[in-house]
Amino acid sequence: METQYFLYICDLVNYNNQKVKKGLKLIGALALASVLFYSCNKADKPGNTTDGTTESAVTGDLKIAYVYTDSVINKYDYFVKRSGEITEKGKKFEGDLQGRARGFEQEVANFQQTGGNMTPNQQRAKQEELVKKEQNLMTYRDNLMQELSVDESALYAEVYDRVQKYMKTYAETNKIEVIYSYTRGGALWYASDALDITPTIIEGLNKDYAAAPTTPSDTTKTK
Repeated sequence: METQYFLYICDLVNYNNQKVKKGLKLIGALALASVLFYSCNKADKPGNTTDGTTESAVTGDLKIAYVYTDSVINKYDYFVKRSGEITEKGKKFEGDLQGRARGFEQEVANFQQTGGNMTPNQQRAKQEELVKKEQNLMTYRDNLMQELSVDESALYAEVYDRVQKYMKTYAETNKIEVIYSYTRGGALWYASDALDITPTIIEGLNKDYAAAPTTPSDTTKTK
């Protein structure tokens, strides 16, 4: 019986586990490296914002501030909730895939033990069957990974829009014309702590989220 093809199949479970776990690294900072610009009425002088919560700088007629992007995203309750749901979905996918892989591995082992009692034609037919099942398993794994990737991309896009919308409103209310995104390795190398509005933005985002009615987009449908 030809067994050379099956020498690597017994490692399939570990291989699948490694592929799936890569897809579970969903929690992390959203890549908002671009600078967010917002137009509004120009301030006449430096000082506190209209609500007295923070100080911004005035350069000529330009009033600016900045936020630590990683902190804004990772401490945004909506992002924490949704990313947690996607992670749980990934864990369910992983368990399902492991079960299927173990079943396939057992079928291969059984064939290796009993294949010697088969005729050459039966052996070839069984080998073709196992090859097809392996291909189907790989396709299933890829589809799960693609679904998680789509969920992750959709969440990033939605969070970006939510944060951008909130900061636009905040900038207009507080007469700030430029809000920079402060990220390690980004374009902004230094800014005074007095211009940091990160805590205020996080607090405002979470208050708005807590006050908003639940919508279908607030939950992730798992399979």
